[in-house]
Amino acid sequence: MSGTRLPVGLGILTRDQKRADKLRMETSKYLTVALLVLPGMLIFALFVLIPVVKAAQYSLYDWKGFGPLVDYVGLDNYERLFDQKIFRSAVGHSFLITILSLAIQLPIAMILALLVGRGTLRGKKIFRTILFVPFVFSEVITAIIWSYVLHPSASGLANIVFGKIIPGFEPQTWLAAPGQNIVMYSVFAVLTWKYFGFHMILYMAGLQGVSRDLEDASRVDGAGDLSVLRYITLPLMASTIRLTVFLSVLGAFLQIDVVWIQTREGSPANANHIISTYLYKFGIKTFYLGYGSAVAIVLFVITLVFSLGYQRLVVRQDYSSD
Repeated sequence: MSGTRLPVGLGILTRDQKRADKLRMETSKYLTVALLVLPGMLIFALFVLIPVVKAAQYSLYDWKGFGPLVDYVGLDNYERLFDQKIFRSAVGHSFLITILSLAIQLPIAMILALLVGRGTLRGKKIFRTILFVPFVFSEVITAIIWSYVLHPSASGLANIVFGKIIPGFEPQTWLAAPGQNIVMYSVFAVLTWKYFGFHMILYMAGLQGVSRDLEDASRVDGAGDLSVLRYITLPLMASTIRLTVFLSVLGAFLQIDVVWIQTREGSPANANHIISTYLYKFGIKTFYLGYGSAVAIVLFVITLVFSLGYQRLVVRQDYSSD
């Protein structure tokens, strides 16, 4: 009798042991994941989430940066913000630089990547190095160099060059023209010179994933170079292109050093600000930190909406299993 029950008892103990072992394994797995993720999450919370929450709190107060938060004004900072013509102009300038980056800077980087990556150009390695050098310079050095190039006097390099090329050309105040977008176009030209090499390198990396055999096979079938580029090369580089678009848009909104130095704090008459320089001048530099926090929250919302929307609608296909 007892001999027939022993295997049953042993079987029950074995199942309990299996459940216990499975529970220990799952617990160990979750603890391992938590230990790996926790440091990064703490850093993210400390340097991203908490500052955003505090900035949202400060934006509801008329706070100068000293003492406790006592002068609650609600949404007055935001109402004042959108009533400011200078701020609306700064938002427009940020979008202008973004559009120009997508329409001009990235195509230039793509063309150069094709020339020095797949073209028959001699000395491609040398050209790659020369074209990438501007990206190595810091933003401050870049801004100082181009401030001399775009000097408004007749001795400025840009005015000399255009004077030689265009008959009757009058020297321009490239970085000090009030009420004109010529300043933003000049700043954009500097930003393009600074960053196109970075995007070019990304495109060259993307070209490494495009099979030359596939391109050659298309040419054998009668496709021209433009058709190969349109239907073979560019579609296979789509993930890289989407990445550069994402980085270019965020970079345009978050750029500050080059614009701040070249426009001399948004002068003349504060007509040449972008959102980040407006935030620094009218929020941090003047110690209106409550007002500046409202500007920061607006900038955060713009970039967050774009990031989430772009990730969901565009970039998610790069990670799908289909």
